[in-house]
Amino acid sequence: MSHPTIRRRFRPGRAVLSAVAILVAMGWAFPVYWMLNSALLPNSVLTSTTPRFWPSGGSLDNFAAVLSQGSFLPALGMSAAITLTTVAVCLLFAFLAALAISRFKFRGRTSFVLAVLFIQMLPAEGLFIAQYKMMSTLNLLNSVIGVSIIYIAAVVPFTIWMLRGFVAGVPAELEEAAMVDGCSRTQAFFRITFPLLAPGLVASGVYAFLQAWNEFTVALVILQKDEYRTLPLWLRGFVQASATRETDWGQVMAASTLVAVPVIIFFLIVQGRLTSGLVAGAVKG
Repeated sequence: MSHPTIRRRFRPGRAVLSAVAILVAMGWAFPVYWMLNSALLPNSVLTSTTPRFWPSGGSLDNFAAVLSQGSFLPALGMSAAITLTTVAVCLLFAFLAALAISRFKFRGRTSFVLAVLFIQMLPAEGLFIAQYKMMSTLNLLNSVIGVSIIYIAAVVPFTIWMLRGFVAGVPAELEEAAMVDGCSRTQAFFRITFPLLAPGLVASGVYAFLQAWNEFTVALVILQKDEYRTLPLWLRGFVQASATRETDWGQVMAASTLVAVPVIIFFLIVQGRLTSGLVAGAVKG
């Protein structure tokens, strides 16, 4: 039995929007491609008057030169330690706070929610002096814990607000039904509710990861010694050291690519959960 052929009607407006979307996507992706392309080419080609849009004859020499300096891996370890600490503590605090304001009624609940919103409105630049003095008093300058405390304080309010929507979107009746079937309250939560919150935890974790991984200004203020530099500080120092002589743009682009690689790997790992979490967050109050 043959099925009738369905012909889509050509719509000029949709074609124009598609063309605009493709142009926007190309404009977004081209700097990333140009960074990778430049990282594979020698400096003599990059400084020539004729741009080369394809890395023909390229090599990994720029990456080898950057890695041979020995300062990348310590900076990578510092960034990883600060970021993992920030993500883990943020998710723990935000998850418990989101549960409290979504599932329980207690005195001061409204004030707490308003305080979470108010803290997000504070300009970060206005807190630098107070944060520096506090870390100096606690002898936490040039330490993973000192920077992590400031990152956690900055990221937790927004992650609480994100997770609150996910927790509120899971009906409490599901836990009550599990308790009727013989589960304790703790068992009902971890067997029924917690798996449904996984996309929200991933989306919140990605937000905390990006905030901690890419942050520059607080790290510049708190981490003053070269041996405690994070990757953004290392990249700045690498560019400054290169600027004292003729800037080697190939090595600068290779260093920028190395900084971006861990973020890309992280996104490839969590992108499935992240997509479902963002879609779920769009429909939950």
